[in-house]
Formats: sequence, C-alpha cells, structure tokens
Amino acid sequence: MTPKEISYEHTARTVLKNMEKRNFTGSYAPTADAAVEQIKALLTPGLTVANGGSETLGELSFRELVEQAGCDYIDRAAYTTPQEKREIYARTTLSDLFFLSANAITVAGELVNVDGAGNRVACLAHGPERVVVVAGMNKVCKDLPSAIERIKVHAAPPNCVRLKLNTPCSVTGVCADCHSEGCICCNTVITRHNRTPGRIHVILVGEELGF
Repeated sequence: MTPKEISYEHTARTVLKNMEKRNFTGSYAPTADAAVEQIKALLTPGLTVANGGSETLGELSFRELVEQAGCDYIDRAAYTTPQEKREIYARTTLSDLFFLSANAITVAGELVNVDGAGNRVACLAHGPERVVVVAGMNKVCKDLPSAIERIKVHAAPPNCVRLKLNTPCSVTGVCADCHSEGCICCNTVITRHNRTPGRIHVILVGEELGF
C-alpha cells in the first residue's frame, strides 16, 4: 500500500468510529471496485431504488448495477412535464433504498450537503426506508467550516458546469455567494445524528471520487 492509501484507511477508521456515536453505520472500501461490491451486496431483486444527483455514483456505473440486480430503478430524469417530475420525486421519497454521495464529511462524522432544489437532501433527512451515502475520501474535511469551504471551492463550481447552469462560479470557477437563477447553493443540511437506527449507512471509499 502507498502512504496515501494507508493514511486514507487510518482516517476512515477514525471517521467511521465517530459516526457510530451518531448512530450511523459505515464501512470502508479501499478501492472503487470494492465499493461496487459493497453496493451490489445491498441490492436485492425487487427493491425500489432511487438516487440523488451524484458524479460519484456515475463514476461507479450505479444505474447499471441497480438494473443488473433486478431492482426497480426510479429514473429521476425520466419526465417530460412538471407534473411527471413531481410524481417521480414523490416516488423517490417512498423508495426502499436511496443512494447519494456527500458534498463533505467531517472527521467528527457529520454529513454536510448543499443542494439546489433540495430533493436530494430531503430524501437523506426523511422518506426512503434506507439511505446509503457513498463518498470518496477526498470529501473528508477537518470540521464544519472547512466542509463548507470545500463545497464552495471544489464541489459547487464543477457541478454548475456539469449541469450547464449560468452561475458566476460556472464561468470564473470561484464562488460568488450568488443569488442567480441557477444557484445550486440554496439548502445547506448538516446531518449530525441518525435518529432511526440502521437507516443511514455510509461507505467511505479510499479513492478520489466526484467533486
């Protein structure tokens, strides 16, 4: 193992131990391939599975994993009208398994997410029976201020580019604390405790994934 891989594993062990105090369950996957195997183990045929927007899950070919497992996948983009969009998002809140990544995770074990429409963080907080957070170790930060800073510097600008949004950061690469029409920094949610035992599971991956 390289020094970086060893360091990631040590840090992950600390974060996961702190998450236990917050009633989260968690596991460590040293590689993306190992993370895929952990995800596959959670996918039972017949389960209704949904996900929030996530570059990390895309890098892991998440949709293909769900379909190959024989699950009922809720495609959050399969709408043509505003009413169909509302219906799909309503189904998502009732899914058996909801997957997402995190914009940042503190060493103390807090999940930090900033959302535009809020549908992703809404499902993290309430609705789906079980929630699985998959995050690369590049998302781990010292504390809450550094987590928010990470999101402004490393997550929001490339996500706005990915989503083709007309925001200042999509042009300059730097957060302008904007109130533009396409702003994705509308809802900040810090998940500091899991109230329902067994509901939120976190997979930390010893690679850099997502933004």
